[in-house]
Amino acid sequence: MESMSGIKLFVGLGNPGDKYEATRHNAGFWWIDQLAASTNSKLALDAKFLGLAGNLNPSSDTWLLKPTTFMNASGKAVAALANYYKITPTQIIVIHDELDLPPDTVKLKKGGGHGGHNGLKDITSALGTADFWRLRLGIGHPGDRNEVVNFVLKAPLRDEQTAIDQCIDNSLQIMPQLLNGDFEAAMLKLHTKKIALTDMRHGKTSES
Repeated sequence: MESMSGIKLFVGLGNPGDKYEATRHNAGFWWIDQLAASTNSKLALDAKFLGLAGNLNPSSDTWLLKPTTFMNASGKAVAALANYYKITPTQIIVIHDELDLPPDTVKLKKGGGHGGHNGLKDITSALGTADFWRLRLGIGHPGDRNEVVNFVLKAPLRDEQTAIDQCIDNSLQIMPQLLNGDFEAAMLKLHTKKIALTDMRHGKTSES
C-alpha cells in the first residue's frame, strides 16, 4: 500500500467570470465549490495567490484554490500558494475536466502528461515537475479535435451534467483517504464506482 503525506492543496481548474461558469472546462471549479459547501469552508479572493483560496476548515493546514488567472496560466497561482506554504508537488491534487473520459467517469492518477490540457501544461511548467496528483472528471469528447475548444467552452447536456455532478459526489467520498495519503485505497474506492449514463437518461442511476 502506498503511504505518504496526504494532500495539502486541492486545486480546481476553470476560467473566472459568469461567461464560463457553466462550461465543461470549469468542472474543477464545480468540484471545489461542492467540497467547500459540504465542509463549510470559505474561499476568498487572495491577490497573493492569484485566485480564490481558503483553508479546508479554520483549523486545517490544507488549502483549497480556484485560480483566477484563466486556464492557460493556472500554474502561476498553484506555484504561488505551494511555494509560500512549502507544499510539495506530491501533496497537490489538481481537479480538472478530462476529454478522454466520458461524463460518467472520474479517475485518480499521479503524474503523467498533460494530454493537451493547457491548465495541466502550465502547472507542470510552473512546478517544474508533473509529479502531482490529478482527479480527472470526464466530460466526453466532441469526436473532432478541431471542435475541442468550442466543446469545452460550452455547457454539458442535461444528462451529462447529471453524470458529472454524480461523479463529483462520488469522488468527494474519498476525501479521508486523500487527506491521510492512502492513495491506493482512494483509487480502489473511486474506480469501483461507475455511473450508468444510459440509465440516467431514463431517470434512474445505477452503480457498478
